[in-house]
Amino acid sequence: MNAPHAAHDIRLLRSGVALFPALIEAFDQAQHEVLLETYIFDFAGAGGEVAQALVRAAQRGVRVCVVVDGVGTRDLPAEWRQQFQQAGVQCRVYSPLAGLGFWLPSRWRRLHRKLCVVDRAVAFCGGINLLDDFIDPNVPGGLDQPRLDYGVSLRGPLVAHVHDAMSQLWSRIEAVRELRSQDISGALEALRSADQGLKLPTHGTVQLVLRDNVRHRAQIERAYRKAIGAARHEVVVASAYFFPGLRLRRALVLAARRGVRVRLLLQGKYEYFLPYRASRQLYGKLLAAGVEIYEYHASVLHAKVAVVDGHWATVGSSNLDPFSLLLAREANVVVRDAAFAQSLQDSLHHAIQTGATKVEANSFAQRGRWQQLVDWAASLVLRFGVFLTGKRY
Repeated sequence: MNAPHAAHDIRLLRSGVALFPALIEAFDQAQHEVLLETYIFDFAGAGGEVAQALVRAAQRGVRVCVVVDGVGTRDLPAEWRQQFQQAGVQCRVYSPLAGLGFWLPSRWRRLHRKLCVVDRAVAFCGGINLLDDFIDPNVPGGLDQPRLDYGVSLRGPLVAHVHDAMSQLWSRIEAVRELRSQDISGALEALRSADQGLKLPTHGTVQLVLRDNVRHRAQIERAYRKAIGAARHEVVVASAYFFPGLRLRRALVLAARRGVRVRLLLQGKYEYFLPYRASRQLYGKLLAAGVEIYEYHASVLHAKVAVVDGHWATVGSSNLDPFSLLLAREANVVVRDAAFAQSLQDSLHHAIQTGATKVEANSFAQRGRWQQLVDWAASLVLRFGVFLTGKRY
């Protein structure tokens, strides 16, 4: 699905089935540099095919830099670590954990964004981990259908901004490595090579919107609230993990009350019990306001996308939950283009019609007392987790 507009060429990619071949093709054509960031890098199945393409690029003399998250990926398998080292693939682990580190709220700030730039010519952004679409550690035998998730590939001026953002993070990681090895001069050099004043354009047909804990703390949530607040006809949101703060929930409720058709596509076949049950605690007030809620059962929903009024769309790594909106490094692309928005909206409509079940307000209100108690308790635990971070939500 190609949508050319104003010096950009952007393509919607549905699930790893579309993304992985596009990445492999780009890696095999790379001549100078590949930068890659991902939360999960799993080397089974299709993930291994992507890894092999990285190895081939490095063996040709291409500079290959990979960053994985210390929780999402932990340690690379020994055989792949060896292959990467022999080929010259530089791989770094973002904020690696040791011992009981994960129980410290300060260590909940993870690298959750999924970005890639090849030769400063093509960039990829989205919510898709480097994990085979049909492999799920929670489902023996794997999935019958691919995860529902989205990414984009794009060419044009925005690629330079994606490259700048990734280069900045790489330089900071290298600086930390140098400090740990007591190479102060190397650390200073690494920091000097990072653009400490990274600035992204706030206008344009296609934008990169980041979330971090320094300069871009609330940009992704603000982009959602602004678009939903201006909606006049229809809002469609798909979010794997859904526990938005009060202001974003209010924006959805107010949109529905003024006659906008608001539809939420959420997990029905959940990955993690706690966030799924906590999100259901929010259903009542949303349904009462006229928001339509659909739970996706055809496979695992991992998408983080939205379409507003058929001309504004976002695709990225940010869920609408505290982890994404308050703690993690995230990256979304915002596209103001009717053709692109329509292609994403059509895909979401198809998912709703063929793979989801509508949550009816009456039956939800009459669910058993035990289910209500579990939802309330899960919500309380999640809110307490937010409290421990010291954040207001």
